[in-house]
Amino acid sequence: MAKKVVASLQKGAGRVNTKCIKMVKSPKSGAYAFKEEMIPNAEIKGWFDGKK
Repeated sequence: MAKKVVASLQKGAGRVNTKCIKMVKSPKSGAYAFKEEMIPNAEIKGWFDGKK
């Protein structure tokens, strides 16, 4: 069943979105956390630069 779901996400012009993971430092505690998002391929560079 999982193969059907994955296959249906990749129909059309190929992969349009990418899962991006960025490590972010909390200004309050100083600890690091991971921020994950599904981003359109055209906006990846801006997301990592913080311009989203």
